[in-house]
Amino acid sequence: MPIAELLKLGTVRPIVAWGDPVLHREARPVTDFGPELQTLLADMFATNTAAAGAGLAAAQIGVDLAVFIYDCGDETGTRRTGVVCNPRLELPEGRDRRLVDYDEGCLSYPGAYATLSRPSVATCHGEDQFGEPVTITAGGLLGRCLQHETDHLAGMVFGDRLTARARKGLRRMRDEVADRYPDDWPVSPKS
Repeated sequence: MPIAELLKLGTVRPIVAWGDPVLHREARPVTDFGPELQTLLADMFATNTAAAGAGLAAAQIGVDLAVFIYDCGDETGTRRTGVVCNPRLELPEGRDRRLVDYDEGCLSYPGAYATLSRPSVATCHGEDQFGEPVTITAGGLLGRCLQHETDHLAGMVFGDRLTARARKGLRRMRDEVADRYPDDWPVSPKS
């Protein structure tokens, strides 16, 4: 189904919280690009929109498939929207590698942010919603999103990349706002 249709359909699903086992194990490869995947993708876009996210991995709604969606701006501010199944991340090395510090958050740990260094640009290879090869190269928020969502599908949350001290600060920040996010957020809006 084309992205424009996926954006119109779908049901908002609850986002699972850090600590849920599905977020801490490697996702299964996508092998079937049929109607069930299309429904999942539509639900992922609806959930991401309801949560005001930049991207969402299937694991974040409790599905252990190696797929994520993105809907955010790139380094030029251009809005880009798409799907990546079975992502393989390529990051610059050597002289081409430039790290950028940015406050990063996660929809599975809403309301908490921590500064994290990541490469300024990323290339992600995979398949689109039809199973066709796709390659996305981006900087800015989209470049960070490609890295963050690919991490999810490998069983890693961004807090795993933080120092112990930064993780404590992140937990403290989350604890301060936890009561604003119902258990089924974003099905039920935050207060």
